[in-house]
Amino acid sequence: MPNPYREIFRAPGSVRFSAAGFIARMPFSMVTIGIVTMLSQARGQYWLAGGVAATFALANALIAPQISRLVDRHGQSKVLIPATFATVVALTGLMLATRLEAPNWVLFLFAGLAGLTPSMMAMVRARWTEIYRDTPHLRTAFAFESVVDEVIFMLGPVIAIGLSVVWFPEAGPLAATILLAVGMALFVAQRATEPPVHAHDAGAGGSAIRLVPVQIIALLMVALGVVFGTAEVTAVAFAEAQGNKAAASLALAAYAAGSFITG
Repeated sequence: MPNPYREIFRAPGSVRFSAAGFIARMPFSMVTIGIVTMLSQARGQYWLAGGVAATFALANALIAPQISRLVDRHGQSKVLIPATFATVVALTGLMLATRLEAPNWVLFLFAGLAGLTPSMMAMVRARWTEIYRDTPHLRTAFAFESVVDEVIFMLGPVIAIGLSVVWFPEAGPLAATILLAVGMALFVAQRATEPPVHAHDAGAGGSAIRLVPVQIIALLMVALGVVFGTAEVTAVAFAEAQGNKAAASLALAAYAAGSFITG
């Protein structure tokens, strides 16, 4: 019996853009917890660490859909490159502000600007949709991407926390920034699988958030986000209280592994 996951990778270029997308979205599981670990290490204040991380997450939640809308209108390569450049600059500014002991408002400013991070999960799925639209393979591709998402959330916290604890506070966010820059460069370079811009869809319709089903899902995601967000800060604080801060990465990885197995 053929392996359905192997079948979806028969499409030309699918392996390359999927691999590049894996690298580019790894930071999604590293930046928030990396900020928490970095600031708790450098400043010793969990309210500040959690607040700055929450600022990044909230800004990204508000900005990422707008970036995706621009992608629909102008194409991935034209939008992702400047958005990623701005994100890299903002994250670099956040790390430098932490290292140079800048005022707290500077940390919040750069964290908000880092919210320009594009939604790579959506970008990768858009390419699968263009390849397998209206075919059974599309469901298989989305199922595969769900597995990849869980793998990312198992590996990301381990890398981010481990680097910041073992090396220096900014090491976790620095690794995330490098992965974002490299992964995005590789992803955008795969022009053959980039979805074309459909002119008739460019200005059609209003905001999806006006739809009641989308509003319900958004509220549910907010509730889940509260759980995940508090889990990250709590795990780091508890592990530090037990004298082994690096162990927080294992706890969060186990958390994601449970979700992976359940899914």
